Order: sequence, then C-alpha cells, then structure tokens
Amino acid sequence: MKFNAKFNYPSSVRALYNGMRLYDVNNEKLPSVTTILNETQSEEKKASLQAWKDRVGHKQAELISKEATNRGSSMHDYLEKFLLGKLNLDLLGDNTRERLMADQIIENGLRNKLDEIWGCEATLYYPGKFAGAADCIGVYEKKETIIDFKQSNKPKKEEWIEDYYLQCAAYSLAHNVVYNTNINQAVILLCTKDIVFQRFIVDGDKLKMYQDKFLQKVEQYYAQRRAS
Repeated sequence: MKFNAKFNYPSSVRALYNGMRLYDVNNEKLPSVTTILNETQSEEKKASLQAWKDRVGHKQAELISKEATNRGSSMHDYLEKFLLGKLNLDLLGDNTRERLMADQIIENGLRNKLDEIWGCEATLYYPGKFAGAADCIGVYEKKETIIDFKQSNKPKKEEWIEDYYLQCAAYSLAHNVVYNTNINQAVILLCTKDIVFQRFIVDGDKLKMYQDKFLQKVEQYYAQRRAS
C-alpha cells in the first residue's frame, strides 16, 4: 500500500446555510451529497424513519443517532490515521470500541487489498451540481475505486444500503468528470458496534445505474429548490 498524490484535490470550506450542508469549493457553493440524498428521500423512507422514532421515542432516537455519529467520527479518525501512516497498530491499551471497529476494517477490508491511495477525506465536486468528501480514493484489488467506511448498530442487508451506493456513485461521478478517470468500482467497508465486519462492492453496470439514479436526484433537488 503506497500513497500516490497524483491528483490535486481542492481545499473547501463546509458550512451550514439555512439548515443545508454546503461546500464552498472553487468559488461555488454546492450542496453536499448527503444533503441531496436527505432532501430527495422517498415518502416510504421518511415514513419508515418516523415510525422508528415513534417506536423508540424521540429523545431515545436522538440519543442513538448522536452516539452513532460520535462512534463513526472516532472510527473514521483511526482509519484516516492508518491510511496516512500515522497510526501505531501495536499501541497497547487502546481497546475502545471504535478502535476495535477500525481494526476489523483494516484487517479484513484494507490490508493486502488496497494497493494505492490517491487521497483520503478528499473533497470531490461536480461543477455546478454537488460536492462531498470521499473517505478514500485509490486502487483496490487492482481497480480504480471509491472506498467508503461505515459503522452500524447491526449488520446490513444489501437492500438497506441504497444510499451508501448512491453516495459512492456520486463521488465516482465527480472524480471521473473533474479528473478524467475511469472509476467503475465502489467498496463499502462496514463494522457494527458488536464488531461484525461486512464488505459490499458495487461496480460496472450496477454502479453506472446508481450514477444515473443519483443524477436524477440532483435534478429533483434543484427542481425542489426552484419551486420553494
């Protein structure tokens, strides 16, 4: 695994504007990929989320979400340090849940599979449309790949993770448009809080389908903004 800074990823400023997460990149204020996904949720998904909040209670739902966000941030921090060569994997005494989760992803999802790193936490943007930050971009099992790290309270079925695929599709689109690359694979590396590891791969025609689907959501997002 080697770091190859072959692309000059732009610096950006993230800000909340009227409750929306925006990226200020190359003098454009662009909505984030997650903002677009949230704003274009299906009614079925909104109803499912509301039903969960009603079932567990709104205060408990907020607590669960906050704990998951904090856990994910800590896990991502470990993984970023690993990718940058700044994490001592032999460090004794660090047995936090987040560290154990990161270790699972490293040992089962990255080691001997990630050949080359082009960037981590890299800002990507599609001019005039959207922006985001990819967890890792590089060559994975000999293919140009977007890699995304996820944490979860429980294992996922593939039919539950469409938004993960759409997010990675958006990043691959942005990279291919701006840098004239041919990224046609995305890998999602997930670990649950109970230290269960999962790997999902979307590539080829399936990734292209999600790219097209995300662009439809981009058009829907801007149509909704014009109408409001």
